[in-house]
Amino acid sequence: MNRVLMATAAMLVLVTAACAPAVPTVDPAQVQASAMAAASTMIAMTKAAMPTATEVPPTPTASATPLPSPTLGIPPSAAPTIAPTSSGDDCNHLLDVAEANPRKATLKINNLTKGSATLTIGWSTKNAFGQCGYLSYVLRPKESIMVNPPQTGPGPCYWSYAWVNDPKDQSIPAPAPALCMNSTDKYELDIGYDALRITPP
Repeated sequence: MNRVLMATAAMLVLVTAACAPAVPTVDPAQVQASAMAAASTMIAMTKAAMPTATEVPPTPTASATPLPSPTLGIPPSAAPTIAPTSSGDDCNHLLDVAEANPRKATLKINNLTKGSATLTIGWSTKNAFGQCGYLSYVLRPKESIMVNPPQTGPGPCYWSYAWVNDPKDQSIPAPAPALCMNSTDKYELDIGYDALRITPP
């Protein structure tokens, strides 16, 4: 009898176990999809919370137009190195840099004095492009600047004129020899109290 009860109990346990619902298994693909969706949501929320970038206005660039000369009382035509004007053409005006020569020279101007200086270079006769005129640059004491005047081409070369406005020693330095600049290599022009000196590349 004991055996029959034990066998019946064992059968009941087996039948009950067979009828019980199975424990659900977790699908790894579903777990991965849920994690990806949660991460995407967090990234989207982070991006939405970030402030929008305000566009920065562009930095103003230097104009190719030279500064006007403060020495209007002494026209460049008074410089001793000016070649005679041909055919009565008026070359006593600012040079139109855009039309003079598309190829530019590189000129470093060094003011070696303790006063401000005005340097003027120009053509008193028309060049191969039919242009003439002058360019003026104003420098603070001990300042150096880089400029890109048109190359001289076959001629004429630039004349030069400077005025040093040092309260203790105002001067008009002797002009440099004719400035013929036909290269993009750097030329240097030093402004001293007594003279202008050009150093070719």
